[in-house]
Amino acid sequence: MQIKGSITALITPMADGHVDEKAFRQLIDWQIREGTSGIVPVGTTGESPTLTENEHKLIIEIAVEQSDGRVPVIAGTGSNSTQEALCYTRHAKDAGADAALIVVPYYNKPTQEGIYAHFRSIADDIDIPILVYNVPGRTVASITPETLARLARDCPNILGTKDATADLTRPSKQRLLSGHAFIQLSGEDGTALGFNAHGGTGCISVTANVAPRLCAEFQNATLTGDYNRAMQLQDRLMPLHLALFIETSPSPVKYAASLLGLCRPDVRLPLVEPGEVCKQQVREAMVHAGLLN
Repeated sequence: MQIKGSITALITPMADGHVDEKAFRQLIDWQIREGTSGIVPVGTTGESPTLTENEHKLIIEIAVEQSDGRVPVIAGTGSNSTQEALCYTRHAKDAGADAALIVVPYYNKPTQEGIYAHFRSIADDIDIPILVYNVPGRTVASITPETLARLARDCPNILGTKDATADLTRPSKQRLLSGHAFIQLSGEDGTALGFNAHGGTGCISVTANVAPRLCAEFQNATLTGDYNRAMQLQDRLMPLHLALFIETSPSPVKYAASLLGLCRPDVRLPLVEPGEVCKQQVREAMVHAGLLN
């Protein structure tokens, strides 16, 4: 299993308050046809905080079934409760997911020792490849490169990280601490160019929900060292990277997906559809990227 390139942090299509299974299956097939090299169901972009336990598990099962081994499925299984994260991670393994993406525990504000114990407990209990997801803008708590290196050293199944800090010094620091084999994926589309230049090998991308082919081409360019081509694609995609975060994600990207006929723009409260200013900027960025006329 190779975890690299453009990996899509999948939205969860919804209709009338319920998961739209048909649209979700069609989205997965389209992503794979367009060159996406992996999918992440029920991460932040999948609205995991407002899904029920049954919905969370069902979405992982659908993703595994629909992808049918064509690309790795990295299931979002994190929680601020270690016991709940254990439950979701165990289910992901049983469902056939290739790996688990586990976020640093949010709201509780654990110490580095608490963060270490959280991940160590899960890694010791469940034999599945794990990526540690660091997104302090959402969680407040942040794992240090030193704690992450300690986990990688002590837990053979902790293989890498999704880094959404936008701190471009981190991949170089982490490489020095954890070695070149440790997988480093950007979790921030706009800085993925610099992240890969520092030794990253991919991005778990929001933008790839609506521009999977362009994001795949961009990642392939960086991984083959063609930074001239990567820069051209970056300039084409950058307005969209920015527009999709004018309001809280995933509301803007769901609106963007609705413009392509992929799903309805529905989000679950407390999220709401983006305002008109945001919608206009999303449309303009999609035209700039060549996704809309």
